[in-house]
Amino acid sequence: MKKGWEIKSLGEVAEFERGLTYSKNDEVEFSSNVVLRSNNVDLIGSKLDFTELKYIHDKIKIPASKKVSKGSLIICTANGSKSHLGKVALIEDDCDYAFGGFMGLIRPKKEIISKYLFYLMISDTYKTFISELSDGANINNLKFSQLTEFEIPVPSIPIQQQIVSILDEAFTAINKAKINLQRNLQNAKELFRSELNGIFTSKGEGWVEKSLEEICDIEYGYTDKSTHKGDYRYVRITDIDKNGELILEDKKYINHSKEAEAFLINDNDLLMARTGATFAKVLLFNGDEPSVFASYLIRIKFKEKFENKLYWYFTKTPNYWEQANSLSSGAAQPHFNGAALKQVIFSYPKSIIEQKLLIEKFDTLSTETKNLENIYQKKLNLLEDLKKSILQKAFRGELTKKEKNKS
Repeated sequence: MKKGWEIKSLGEVAEFERGLTYSKNDEVEFSSNVVLRSNNVDLIGSKLDFTELKYIHDKIKIPASKKVSKGSLIICTANGSKSHLGKVALIEDDCDYAFGGFMGLIRPKKEIISKYLFYLMISDTYKTFISELSDGANINNLKFSQLTEFEIPVPSIPIQQQIVSILDEAFTAINKAKINLQRNLQNAKELFRSELNGIFTSKGEGWVEKSLEEICDIEYGYTDKSTHKGDYRYVRITDIDKNGELILEDKKYINHSKEAEAFLINDNDLLMARTGATFAKVLLFNGDEPSVFASYLIRIKFKEKFENKLYWYFTKTPNYWEQANSLSSGAAQPHFNGAALKQVIFSYPKSIIEQKLLIEKFDTLSTETKNLENIYQKKLNLLEDLKKSILQKAFRGELTKKEKNKS
């Protein structure tokens, strides 16, 4: 530890306040009483997110102690997901918002700067401390008595100010670089989708345009209770990733039955999610074990010989998603059932040879896009590693102006 620095517990340098408790009956659609909850703390950026606010009745008088204040830190103390436990955000401006019962407020005392404490509480040292509190146990809440034991390296106020200034400057540059990389990453994805869309909408010679009802049969999946072991993998809507590919983790299984046999999946079968967050997402199945598809999936079977992968590529285009969104029902939980699916209009070349040539072209574009995405993602990961390294130096007392320039 740097000479002149002290080690103090979080309980010595800050005060804690529990969140506001209220009943479900107190909630209203809109009022002047806003309550911040765990979803208002961005998990990645450790910033406040105001896109989804909770309101309670104006008749409820909220004490000042249950409202966030400039310079305080809001912390998630209970959540169904352990990844949210202990996440914090710095309150940089007064906003007259309360904080809910699953949240807490940390008010730094005069010997510590709030942003210095915030930077410490997004470091790996803090994250390790939080994970060890719940490691090996089904603990989805944190007690203030536990948090108070977190050790804080406390230099003088001028040194804290210097560290905050250095971290602000470094993180601003890193975040700017991340924004540029994320924009490049998004542009690469958009370019791929645009290329696909252009080909499907231009409709070359020998192409036809038909509704799926004309060219496809549909089949709803099988309903059964899944387990961790069984004869068949049970493919569910949650097993389709954002790219329309099969997720290999968190597998579920069912046992063999005569009824289940009719729902066995073949390689290159098309399975569409008909509800939930992944509604209208289409999986081109390629698995390494006998599998059955679940009831919230629809199998799409072309009536004539057809290259299924071509339709799978079509489902990645803006054209397809415009149709899917307009044909779906249910705002909170979209549904895209068989009747809606049959109305999708699809343009394609009748020639199987041309279909295969298009698939080869799309495969090449897909590979090039994924290579670009991997490059950008690696650079983003390196920037995250750099942030961690700078934070480690800061709280070991190694982050001087000279050392910052070397970083």
